[in-house]
Amino acid sequence: AVGKTRLICARACNATLTQYQLLATHVPTVWAIDQYRVCQEVLERSRDVVDDVSVSLRLWDTFGDHHKDRRFAYGRSDVVVLCFSIANPNSLHHVRTMWYPEIKHFCPRAPVILVGCQLDLRYADLEAVNRTANATLLSSGLRTFSTMLSEQPSFPVVISNSGSHIYEMFKGHSSKPPSIFAHRIYLATSSSKFYDLFLTEPRGPEEIERERERPRGPPLSGRDLLMRAASFDVCESSDDGDRANLRACTSDGTLKGDGDRRGRLLPALSRAFISIQEEMVDDPVTFNPRKMTVVHMDPSMQPGPFRSVLRYLYTGKLDEREKELMQVAHIAELLEVFDLRMMVANILNDEAFMNQEITKAFHVRRTNRVKECLAKGTFSDVVFRLDDGTIMAHKPLLISSCDWMAAMFGGPFVESCTKEVLFPNTTRSCMRAVLEYLYAGCFCSRPDLDAMELIVLANRLCLPHLVALTELYTVKVLTEAAMMGADIDGDVLLYLDMAQFHCAHQLTDWCLHHICTNYNRVCRKFPRDMKAKSTENLEHFEKHRWPPVWYLKEEDHYQRARKEREKEDYLYQKRQCKRKWLFWNLPPAFSC
Repeated sequence: AVGKTRLICARACNATLTQYQLLATHVPTVWAIDQYRVCQEVLERSRDVVDDVSVSLRLWDTFGDHHKDRRFAYGRSDVVVLCFSIANPNSLHHVRTMWYPEIKHFCPRAPVILVGCQLDLRYADLEAVNRTANATLLSSGLRTFSTMLSEQPSFPVVISNSGSHIYEMFKGHSSKPPSIFAHRIYLATSSSKFYDLFLTEPRGPEEIERERERPRGPPLSGRDLLMRAASFDVCESSDDGDRANLRACTSDGTLKGDGDRRGRLLPALSRAFISIQEEMVDDPVTFNPRKMTVVHMDPSMQPGPFRSVLRYLYTGKLDEREKELMQVAHIAELLEVFDLRMMVANILNDEAFMNQEITKAFHVRRTNRVKECLAKGTFSDVVFRLDDGTIMAHKPLLISSCDWMAAMFGGPFVESCTKEVLFPNTTRSCMRAVLEYLYAGCFCSRPDLDAMELIVLANRLCLPHLVALTELYTVKVLTEAAMMGADIDGDVLLYLDMAQFHCAHQLTDWCLHHICTNYNRVCRKFPRDMKAKSTENLEHFEKHRWPPVWYLKEEDHYQRARKEREKEDYLYQKRQCKRKWLFWNLPPAFSC
């Protein structure tokens, strides 16, 4: 009854005791580790920052008289706080004779801190107690603190110094989490929480300072509120020590700001995010400092599982061999990515085959969101200046879908460091069709789309698949027009030259087939255009024209032979007719 549980409740629940509770009869209690699972407030208060390092303090005490089960309380302990009552010298004697040897038996490497409780119930001869405590400290090598229930500020001192002692012990053995860079457009189109987050504008330094000073539940400083979630980064700050943050590359665009560092605390947006701000960070590709958006994540997110979550947000897939599935499910719960949580459940239930449908649905949803961002220009980081206006786009999606774009934005070209790119001889409708193909992987026709212009641009950007899709679309349009009775011969002649010049081989073959099939009609309508064709085309026409030359010669020979035969038959019939008339009209000849 030295006050162990009361000390924990003061830190975990911010609880204080009334005079009535202080004078009440003592009832043995215990603080179980389950409190951090069943009580969200207790879990939130467990997060703290010790020496600029985010930690989660999980406190656990046990009955002093349960000798059989007490060993479970020592398991995996990082630090042990050994309490005794200043009002009871026997408890200090038990520290030296019983508790300290037992702790060293179960936790030989854990630091031990001696805490004197019930300071307000001390005896008049306090020096005698202090001398005994100092002797115990010297013999055991412990550190000591004193607390009492009526003095609330003394509680954080004990816990903070305990955490500092842990940090000092593990500082030399812990390494900084690796830096990870992510892209805003991928995260925003895959998670609604990231979408809302990146639409949040960072505030100025004055607003941040006021928000830090604003009390929220337990009295924590602004530095604690800002730093306690610095457990994971998508890229790394040069002045953050061992802190890690989630940072979105400015290849997706940055939040607008005047200074080198701006930020905004996010207490109500989601439990997954703590703050968002801008910082100057070394680019991982060019190694030059530039502004990037930094998001401080919840400290419960570990780097390994978070990478798996990012991989899902990029690809829609989850590795069945992932070892930390429960951590992945925890992060998915914080980010409200419920499909990922369902995929984890399927893997745990040996039903991973069901994840294929989830992946398909994921890609359908993200495709729709990407198209929406393209239409509205949300999260864009580059502007294409065209002949009839401008259109906004997203560099990460372009780089991942087009080698030509990857070379332009990632190579030593001026476009890699500018936000506006000039595209001459290109219209907005044509560029939008290209962007929709790069974003969604499909061809979308428009009423104002010029198919040949799109073929030219697709060939210019080294997109053979888009060229093939546009060829199919062009042939369908021409075929439908021909079925409606329209004259397409002139368009086919024009398309032939452009298709051959811009590597549209399938459209070239179709145009050649159409001209050869209707060769005589096309020659009658466009004799000059036919004669102006290249030698190769003329040779192809002569070889594959319908009807072919040999057929025409045979037909001509047949027609001439037929006419001659008809003429001969006519003359023969005419002679036969005359003979018949002579036979009946002439008198019969009599013989002598």
